[in-house]
Amino acid sequence: MVNFNGNLVSSQDTLFTSENRGYKYGDALFETLKVVNGKIFFWEDHYFRLMASMRIMRMDIPMSFTMEFLENEILKTIKANDLLSSSARVRLNIDRGEGGKYLPSENSKVTYSIITEGFDEPFYTVKEGQTYEVDLYKDFFIAPGLLSGLKSNNKAIQVIGSIYAKENDLNNCLVLNTNKSVIEALNGNLFLVKGDKIKTPPLEDGCLKGVMRKQVLEVLSKDVNLYIEEVSISPFELQKADELFITNVIQGIVPITKYRKKTYGCQLAKDLTNKLNARIRLGA
Repeated sequence: MVNFNGNLVSSQDTLFTSENRGYKYGDALFETLKVVNGKIFFWEDHYFRLMASMRIMRMDIPMSFTMEFLENEILKTIKANDLLSSSARVRLNIDRGEGGKYLPSENSKVTYSIITEGFDEPFYTVKEGQTYEVDLYKDFFIAPGLLSGLKSNNKAIQVIGSIYAKENDLNNCLVLNTNKSVIEALNGNLFLVKGDKIKTPPLEDGCLKGVMRKQVLEVLSKDVNLYIEEVSISPFELQKADELFITNVIQGIVPITKYRKKTYGCQLAKDLTNKLNARIRLGA
């Protein structure tokens, strides 16, 4: 079952017409959520990111879009799909409905849909001995700026880059901005570890304002033995690193084990994963 504007309908039914602005112009945003036993991980951070993104997109935010309302709609959809007592991946879609060309018509209004699917792993793990190889994706580049960091329906580079990765037997690719700085992976934020120094690209470079990125930065900030920087990363730094890892809400922390001829450890990634799971259990 899919939740379309509060109505539970079969996923086989047509939810949108060809006039939907998300379909026609990418005039849409989405949040990918992890829900375990009826608890939405980091829901407050997701909600405030969504509201900030809607304001940047100049969407008229409905008065009903409170944190409690959307949470209830998500859980209603989870329950309708018999996933309330298990783990689920949820996509909350927000678009501007129908009407207009590039300029929305006065009749266009925000609509939402919620899609769920079962997910096997309730908590985050780092899989020992698993190879995770990446390379740079250099066919296209992302423009620096906060607009590039929105979780919008315009994901052409991520789609083409994923096809490129599959064609080249890679697990993922690292994306560059137009300044040729490494800003993120195709499906998550990037962290680089060298000794006691940890770097992650700043939002101004064009990377996603990731919810898991925020959690990891908060955990790292509590360790007085580590020095954290939000600073641009050059491709030349990658092979000098001790660890590289990718973060996203669904998988948590994914250690990169190989980039070209360089292999990496994953000790900090494992330690961070344990601390993240502890935060989740404590409801932090």
